[in-house]
Formats: sequence, C-alpha cells, structure tokens
Amino acid sequence: MSPEKKRHHKPAIILTRTDYERLSRLAEAHVSRNPEVCEELLSELDRARIVQDNKIGAEVVRMGSTIRFTSDRIEERTVTLVFPGEADIAANRISILTPIGAALIGLSAGQSIDWVARDGRGRRLHVERVGPCEIIKVG
Repeated sequence: MSPEKKRHHKPAIILTRTDYERLSRLAEAHVSRNPEVCEELLSELDRARIVQDNKIGAEVVRMGSTIRFTSDRIEERTVTLVFPGEADIAANRISILTPIGAALIGLSAGQSIDWVARDGRGRRLHVERVGPCEIIKVG
C-alpha cells in the first residue's frame, strides 16, 4: 500500500452501545445546524465496532474520557470529550460536535487519525493516553 493510501486509512474504533445510541440521536438532531461535523460523526458511528458498556477497555476514548494527544499542529494537549452543553474550551472540555471531537471518539491509546479542521485543512492526531471517564450528563 502506498504511503498516501496508508495516511487516509482510518483506524478501527470501538464504541459502547450507550455512546453509540446517544451519539446517533445527537448527530441526527443537529445535522441541519452542523451538517459537516454531524455527517462525519455519523460516518464514524457507522464504521465502529459496538460493544456492551461493560466490555470496553479503559484505554478507549468514549464520552467523558480525558485524552492526551499530540498533533501535527499542536505539540501536546489534554482534553475531555463531552456533549455540546458541557463544552468549555477554556477548561479543555471539547464537544463531540466538533471536528476533533468526532475524530477522537472510539480511538485507543496509540492510534492516530487524519481529520479535517474547521478551516478545511487536513490534520493528524495521535492519542498518547486515555484517562478515566467523568460522569456525563445527558441532556
């Protein structure tokens, strides 16, 4: 496989059944307001392997996870992945309905993914570590 094709290959991702169901409803409800990100999130959900909530490893990014990652644009960053109403960029709480949030869901520590930022530029991030999940409010 050529390096160019390898770069565009998306890694395998895993989601809990609860996250899958909540995120499917969220993306469908917001698709008219935020079509690009919602379509990307729906695409990620379609390709995910769905497991029971108690069958997912602690190293997998799910809603409420704290993730340390590196990217080709940012040296290193630690964020918590949350639902839109809980997002606060100043507190490093990023919404699942952002390009980077949709890219992170389901990844495991050690995986990398290419994603498209809001400015339309292609970026790459690498998950260094996935920390414990916070309790997530469902709105």
